[in-house]
Amino acid sequence: MGGRITGYTANLACGNYHSVIGYSKATGPAICVAILKAYKKCFQNLYYVEQLEDPAIALALAVQTTSRLYSTSAAISLNSQIAWYARAGQIENARRVFDEMGEKNIASWNAIIAGYFQNNQPREASLLFDKMPERNTVSWNGLISGYVKNGMVSEARKIFDMMSERNVISWTAMVRGYVQEGMIEEAESLFWQMPEKNVVSWTVMLGGLLQEGRVDDARRLFDMMPEKDVVARTNMIGGYCQQGRLAEAREIFDEMPHRNVITWTTMISGYAQNQHVDVARKLFEVMPEKNDVSWTAMLTGYAQCGRIDEALELFDAMPVKSIIACNEIILLLGQRGEVAKARQVFEQMKDKDDGIWSAMIKVYERKGFELEALSMFVRMQREGVGLNFSSSISILSVCASLASLDYGKQVHAQLVVSQFDHDVYVASVLTTMYVKCGDLVKAKQIFDRFSLKDVVMWNSMITGYAQHGLGDEALNIFHDMSSSGVPPDDVTFVGVLLACSYSGKVKQGIEFFESMKCKYQVEPAIEHYACMVDLLGRAGQLDEAMNLIESMPMEADAIIWGALLGACRIHMNLDLAEVAAQKLSQLEPKNSGPYVLLSCMYASRGRWGDAASVRKKIRARGVGKSPGCSWIEVEKKVHMFSCGGSEGHSEQPVIMKMLEKLGGLLREAGYCPDGSFVLHDVDEEEKTHSLGYHSEKLAVAYGLLKLPEGTPIRVMKNLRVCGDCHSAIKLIAKITGREVILRDANRFHHFKDGVCSCRDYW
Repeated sequence: MGGRITGYTANLACGNYHSVIGYSKATGPAICVAILKAYKKCFQNLYYVEQLEDPAIALALAVQTTSRLYSTSAAISLNSQIAWYARAGQIENARRVFDEMGEKNIASWNAIIAGYFQNNQPREASLLFDKMPERNTVSWNGLISGYVKNGMVSEARKIFDMMSERNVISWTAMVRGYVQEGMIEEAESLFWQMPEKNVVSWTVMLGGLLQEGRVDDARRLFDMMPEKDVVARTNMIGGYCQQGRLAEAREIFDEMPHRNVITWTTMISGYAQNQHVDVARKLFEVMPEKNDVSWTAMLTGYAQCGRIDEALELFDAMPVKSIIACNEIILLLGQRGEVAKARQVFEQMKDKDDGIWSAMIKVYERKGFELEALSMFVRMQREGVGLNFSSSISILSVCASLASLDYGKQVHAQLVVSQFDHDVYVASVLTTMYVKCGDLVKAKQIFDRFSLKDVVMWNSMITGYAQHGLGDEALNIFHDMSSSGVPPDDVTFVGVLLACSYSGKVKQGIEFFESMKCKYQVEPAIEHYACMVDLLGRAGQLDEAMNLIESMPMEADAIIWGALLGACRIHMNLDLAEVAAQKLSQLEPKNSGPYVLLSCMYASRGRWGDAASVRKKIRARGVGKSPGCSWIEVEKKVHMFSCGGSEGHSEQPVIMKMLEKLGGLLREAGYCPDGSFVLHDVDEEEKTHSLGYHSEKLAVAYGLLKLPEGTPIRVMKNLRVCGDCHSAIKLIAKITGREVILRDANRFHHFKDGVCSCRDYW
């Protein structure tokens, strides 16, 4: 009988009240009582049916009640599933659950509509709202909140105005929408129309006023609040701290009956951000509880005050090292030059976001570890981490520094996908990158794409043409800039004067320099005087250059004397060179460049004793000489070559064979090595051998081996290209029919068909 009763119970659960009564009367009272007992064992809260005399009616009522319980419980469960899927970003699964529901109540419709809004699909949410068979105030409020979350405040207002019945939640949602969009006047107007306000309404309006920096208005509102919760008080503290009004912030803090960890952290951040880091630390020490935000706020305070040791000490003590704290400490260590320690912190992190990768790349970039930065970028891509704005700028700077065109193009492509390339600043960085990689055509395409250019973009193009020795093009861009109404700045005139200097436009350069102040209201600075010394010196007007130095309104720095020394090297004026070198040795005693240049000049004149004396002086002073090196990018890998050979390179034998082949071709073309660029007193054969293994020649040879016909060979050198290599590469370009683009420490040289873009004026 027990099995029969269980079966009856399951079947009856699907019936309605009247059909159950009919069934009960047919089966008899004994069966009804037995089934009723089974129901009472399975379900609580059915005690009231015992009070009914008729067993059939009692059983029918029990069945009806439990059926409703089943139905309500199932609906709640499915609605929860919809909400869960929506929060997880799986809106398709949420919709599947909704569509498969037998009976949908208002809560089900509200849940799926909220889900679409959460997943940034307001149009689908709106369509579903229009299909709702019935709506309640929660439904309308959900629609307003959904539009607000998606930044559609005007649509939210339309719905708000359509509502026949609004509650405090409706009004507050609309005020919040205006606040989020920065429409504080509209928020205020609506707020004061509210028929009733709760603590959330007041707090939202308070946040809006603080957001706009209206701290005094916010305080007046704060004083009017009938009830001030911890959120309102904490917001008020934060508003005062942002304006440096710490005493008023502290007054509210001290008067608070209850403070949470956010309140403490806000007060500590306020002190730290306003350079009162010691007060912040005292408050930090007495906090009843600390979270990772509290620790990070204290750490950031030390970092902003430049107290790196205390920041590091605090970082070591942190129980949980947040991503923000690690980011801060990586940048701090990098700032102090402890790049290896920064990398150690980076590697110890289990979870790394794009900001952490960006911080590590930035450290490498700023400290001159370009190859490491590039390696980090490659690893970042391999691990599927997307570039953010900051890391993109850092990598583009690295690509510009290394002239790594392939990687630069890759970053550019990602910027296009992310739509960052529409930003004028990004476009300026891209233009500079292409210029420094020697691709002027691409740089100009980016430049021309922007109708509204800022001064940085104009400067990028002017300086780019100048560095490539294209003086006429640089000056044409400058005239276009003037016509467009963008006023030139000090950087603009550095580019203009360089353009004149590198292309021998002495008269125009002098005119630009003299018009800077009177016509363009730009005061000439020391860098402009350096350009003028370079301009006059290159043209052989060394006495005029020296006169300019002596008449300068400021003391000449190393750049000025370096420009003069370089001009003396071109025109072999040893007397003036010795003066410039002496000045440089006083200004930069650890810089070997002037000594090397002077030694080179002595050697070219055959004054081997003086050359040896200068080298001896270098050793005595412990001055390190920067070794000449060149590099070339092949298949996204940078290959470095140093002067003297390609030892250590995996393909050294084939490189040496290519050099021997080039040597034979050069001799047939009439090339004669210029021994004046060898600094030691050795015989001609040794001089020829030494010149043959200069780093730029090795890099060009490798490019000829590896890069396909029609691809320019792009070589970078850390020092100024030597005169012999300049002559040799012109001939190599002619013999092989290849274009060679060489970027040295000063400028670009485009070698093609036996001529250089500098027209030998460098």
